[in-house]
Amino acid sequence: MRSLYQGILMSLIFTATWHLSKGFQTEPMRRFSNGVRYLSAKMDQEATPQLYDASTISKRVFETDTRPVILFDGVCNMCNNAVNLALDWDPAGKLRFSALQSDVGRALLQTNGRKADDISSIVLVTKDGAFVKSDAVLKISEELTPLSMLPLRPLAALGRYVVPKFLRDIIYDGVADNRYSIMGKRNECRLDSDGEFEDRFVDDQIAMRAN
Repeated sequence: MRSLYQGILMSLIFTATWHLSKGFQTEPMRRFSNGVRYLSAKMDQEATPQLYDASTISKRVFETDTRPVILFDGVCNMCNNAVNLALDWDPAGKLRFSALQSDVGRALLQTNGRKADDISSIVLVTKDGAFVKSDAVLKISEELTPLSMLPLRPLAALGRYVVPKFLRDIIYDGVADNRYSIMGKRNECRLDSDGEFEDRFVDDQIAMRAN
């Protein structure tokens, strides 16, 4: 009975999110088609900005805003659809976003014990530390409310304690390792939105030194 319950619980948390995001596949960036800033994969190497060190960047991220930051793969279609879903399900704006490939994302990875170019996992960064893989997914889910008066917090919190971490991470890795083959990838990296959700994306400019 317990194994059956665990299977149902994991299906709700992981599989449901994938199916919901798949619904956006035909128009993956529909809400941001005119308002999203991207980082070209072919950046002008001669225009490389001067950056603060990783520790300073991380401090600046939480200096005036303590909301957690979700680090996502900015070229992954599945991940970008999941960001859209999280924006819809977090009307209170409790979470912020930054691409793993951005200067801010790379700095936050480094200051939390990961390599700057490690894009193998979603990461939830708080001012006190970070969560990765299934722990990150469940912690993020705790802040989401897909339907009015139906928060995911109780189910997500229960999942972290009922389902063993190693099993959760096996499921997570299976999806993450195949994310490009499932929904493809783009040649440009999503950095932020300059429209309705501008305050939800960490401004990558805070990583750059003033000229």
